[in-house]
Amino acid sequence: MSRRFTVQGTNEGFTCVHCGAEVAPLRSGSVRNHCPVCLWSLHVDEFPGDRANPCRGPLRPVGVEHSAKKGWIIVHRCERCGFVGRNKAALDDPQQSDDYALIVELSGRPVK
Repeated sequence: MSRRFTVQGTNEGFTCVHCGAEVAPLRSGSVRNHCPVCLWSLHVDEFPGDRANPCRGPLRPVGVEHSAKKGWIIVHRCERCGFVGRNKAALDDPQQSDDYALIVELSGRPVK
């Protein structure tokens, strides 16, 4: 299976299965794949937005990385199958951006 960087599927809102927050679609046109409140996700994609992965396990945010090119990257681990994936944080979404304090907390850096 080769990695494709094209977005498939639709950018729809959802209710977070971890914290219950109502999550709005991203305004940038990208497909939102995690809750901006608690940063949890679901293991649903084979490719971005396709929702074709049968696992459907909860993805716990276990850390963050910083990329000079992409900014903050949230690292998730699936509670069901152990898969580890990385997703770009949505800190610039005008409607519902990711919780920056939680991202800093995951980084292990002190909150200023």
